[in-house]
Amino acid sequence: MVVRMCHPSVVAFGARHLDESEIRAKQVLEVGSRVVLEPELTLRHHVEALGPSSYVGVDLEPGYGVDEICDATRLRDRFGDESFDTVISTELLEHVRDWRSVVSNMKHVVRPGGVLLLTTRSFGFPYHAWPYDFWRCELDDMRSIFCDFDIVELEADPQVPGVLKAVRPRTFTEVDPSVDMYSVIRGKRVQGVSTLLWRFYSATAPLHDRYRAAVPESLRVRLSRLAGRLTRA
Repeated sequence: MVVRMCHPSVVAFGARHLDESEIRAKQVLEVGSRVVLEPELTLRHHVEALGPSSYVGVDLEPGYGVDEICDATRLRDRFGDESFDTVISTELLEHVRDWRSVVSNMKHVVRPGGVLLLTTRSFGFPYHAWPYDFWRCELDDMRSIFCDFDIVELEADPQVPGVLKAVRPRTFTEVDPSVDMYSVIRGKRVQGVSTLLWRFYSATAPLHDRYRAAVPESLRVRLSRLAGRLTRA
């Protein structure tokens, strides 16, 4: 489950950069669509007002905004390649451990000439485990990850630390991203997070949340690095 609440800047970004011609009578997929807390803060309302032929929201659990249960790493298995004109994912990527697989799946379900709009958090944004929080993505990371797409818009969130990005594929040959992503669990850039460390961190997450306000960020980073060494991450 990923519990999300869009920041108003995310909705504003989508409203600026999703043109009606890219939505009207088009098939739209939203990946990580479950929203709680403030359901009115979602890009879906804006997109549906532009008249898509269909709008499918997928997530791991049922809830507001979810039309179908589907793991983001299995989009190709469920829908097939080149099955949507527009794919949207807001505030999801930092919460999924296997971000490479999720990105790859989203790239492949977009039709040639289609649009992918994605937002995620960057370094400086506070820890928010809903229920997990793995990554922080910078603008240069986005450029590397989506070097096989034509980047239409790429900008930093003007209100809070974060990354907002829109890309439009043309002729597409997937490039496997070699970028190391900043891990909030490890406190440094890494290729991935081991299963052992992930399970250890998940098991102790309630303690992290309970005492987060009382423990300095620098100490939390050192403890995470120590846990990584102890679990041979």
